[in-house]
Amino acid sequence: MLELSGIIILGILAQWTAWRFKIPAILPLIIIGLLVGPLATLFTAEHTKLIQPVFDLESELGLFPGDSLYYFVSLAISIILFEGGLTLKRAEILNTGPVIGKLISVAVIITFLGAGVATHFIFGLSWEISLLFSALIIVTGPTVITPILRNIPLKKDISSILKWEGILIDPIGALFAVLVFEFISANAGGEFTVVALQEFGKIVLFGFSFGFSFAHGLAFIIKAKQVPHYLLNVFTLATVLGVFVLSDSFAHESGLLAVVVMGMVLGNINLPNIKELLYFKESLSVLLISILFILLAANIDMANLELLYNWRTALLFGVVVLVIRPLGVFASSINSGLNLNEKLFISWVGPRGIVAAGIASLFGSKLVSQGIPGAEYITPLVFMIVLGTVLLNATTARLFAKIVGVFLKQSEGIMIVGASKFSRLIAQYLKEHGRSVVLIDTNNNNIRAAKERGLDAQVADIYSDALTDDIEFNNIGYLLALTGNSQINDYAIERFGKLYGENGAFRLVHSSEISNPNENPDAGLFSATDDYVNLMEVARHYGDIHEIELNSTEHFRGLIEITKTDTDIVPLFIRTGKKIDLIPSNSLEIEIEEGSLLVYMGKQIVEQASGEVTMENVEE
Repeated sequence: MLELSGIIILGILAQWTAWRFKIPAILPLIIIGLLVGPLATLFTAEHTKLIQPVFDLESELGLFPGDSLYYFVSLAISIILFEGGLTLKRAEILNTGPVIGKLISVAVIITFLGAGVATHFIFGLSWEISLLFSALIIVTGPTVITPILRNIPLKKDISSILKWEGILIDPIGALFAVLVFEFISANAGGEFTVVALQEFGKIVLFGFSFGFSFAHGLAFIIKAKQVPHYLLNVFTLATVLGVFVLSDSFAHESGLLAVVVMGMVLGNINLPNIKELLYFKESLSVLLISILFILLAANIDMANLELLYNWRTALLFGVVVLVIRPLGVFASSINSGLNLNEKLFISWVGPRGIVAAGIASLFGSKLVSQGIPGAEYITPLVFMIVLGTVLLNATTARLFAKIVGVFLKQSEGIMIVGASKFSRLIAQYLKEHGRSVVLIDTNNNNIRAAKERGLDAQVADIYSDALTDDIEFNNIGYLLALTGNSQINDYAIERFGKLYGENGAFRLVHSSEISNPNENPDAGLFSATDDYVNLMEVARHYGDIHEIELNSTEHFRGLIEITKTDTDIVPLFIRTGKKIDLIPSNSLEIEIEEGSLLVYMGKQIVEQASGEVTMENVEE
C-alpha cells in the first residue's frame, strides 16, 4: 500500500517539478525511479530497493507478482501509443515543409542504420539487438522538446521544424520500433527462416487489420451516437485495451502494432468528439507515465547499470549525438533555406523521450525472458541515451543557440488575438512588409479565411494552457488583442502580456472608453475613438490599407485629428523604411522621423498641392 501510493505521489510531484522548472518530466521521473530503485541498494541497511516493482519470494517484498509488471507495462504502453497515434494527422504530414518531411523519413533511416552499425561494432551485440536499439532511439517527442525550447527565442522556422519533428516522429518511430521487435520475436530462438517470416507477416497482418477495422468500427459507433457522452472516453479506453488483447491473442506481440494503427486511423477520421478523446487520453497518459517510469527505472538492477560503466557507453553516446544526428539533419536539409548555423542548432537538439524509454523497458524485458542474447543491454542503453540527451539539451540548448547565433536578441514577431476581417487585413499588411505574424482565434471560419490569404493562423483558446507551450511562438514580442469581447482582450493582456508582449501588449479601446477619449488606457491601440464595431464597419465598407507620406510631427497630428472626426478612417502604424511602429490610442505623443508614412485603413486620404485634404469616398 505504502509503495503503491508512494509511486503515485512521487510521480505527480515529479510532473509538478517538471512544470515548475520548465524541464522535461521524464528527467525527474527516471531520476526518482533510480534513487528509489537500484541506487537505493547502495545506502539501505539490507541493500534493498525502497520500491521493489517485481515481487520477490525470498524477501516477500514487491508490488507485482510474476509477469504482472510486464502485463501492466504492456497495457500502459498501448494506451500511450494509441494517444500518440491520435495526434498524427495525414494532412499535417502533407503540409509540412520538405525539411520536416525528410527528418521523418531520410533522417529516420540514417539513425536506424547508423546507430545500429555503431552499436553492433562498439558493443559487439547481434544485428537484431543493435537494430532494435537504433529503432528505439529514433523517437524524440514533443514532451521533451517543448520544455527545453520554451524559453529560447528562436526564428519561427527553427522552432517549427523541431516541434513538428517531435510530434510526427513520435508515432512513426514507435511503429518502426514495434515492427523491428515483432520481427525479432517471430524469429526468437533460431535463424531467419520461412517460418519466422510467416510469423512476422501474421503480426503485421493482424496488427494492421485489427487496428484499421476497429478504428472505423469505433468511429461509426461514435458518429451514430450509440455511446452516451459521459461514457465516451471510458468506452474508447476499453475498446483500445480490448483491441490490444484481441490482436495479441491472434498473433503474439501484434497488440502494440494494432493500437498504434488504430490511433492513427481514428485521428484522421472526422470525429465530433476527437478533441475530448485527446484531452482524456493526455490526462490518462500523464498518470500512466508518472507511474510507469518510476516503476521501470526502479526495476533496473545495479548489474544492468554496471553494463554501461565503461568507455564504450561514452563512445556510443558521442556517435549518436555528434555524428548520426547531425548527419540526418544535414542530409534532410539539402537545398533548404536553412543556413549552416541553423542546421547546427537543429542537429544539437535531439532529446529522446518517453515513448523510447517506455517501449525499451517492455521490449528489453520480453526479449530477456525469451533468452535473446544481448537483450539485457536494451533497457539500460536506451535509458542512457534518453537521460543523456535530455540532460545535455536542457542544460546547453540556450547557450548553444547563442554560440551559433540563432538566439534572437529581440523578439519581433506579432501575435494577434482574434482573426476577424480587419485583423486579417492588418496581418496581411504586416506580413507583406517583412514581419512575422500569427493569428489565433477559436472561430474555425476566421482561421480558414486567414489561411486562404496565406497567413499563419491557428485555432487556439487563450483560456487553455496549451497556448503557453507552443514553441512556435518563441519569436513573438508584440501582442495585439483585437477581439470583439473586451473581457477577452483584457484577459489576453493580463495573462500573456509578459510572455508574448516583451516589446508591447495592446488591445482595442472599449466602447465605454470612447466617450472619454482624453483618458486613454496605456494598452489602448490605434485610436481612442475606434472600437471593434467601428473597425469591422470600416473593413466591411472599404477593406483597404493605405499609406500617406508625413512631412512633420505637426502634419501627423493634423491627420490624426481628421481620423478622429471621420469614423471611416482608422490609423494603424507608422512605417519608416523597414521599421513599423504601432500607433497607440494616445497617438499625439508620437514624434515623426523624416521619411515616415502613416498607415491607415478606410477611405483614402488625398492631399492637394494647396495642402487641402480630401477623402475618396469609394466603398467596396
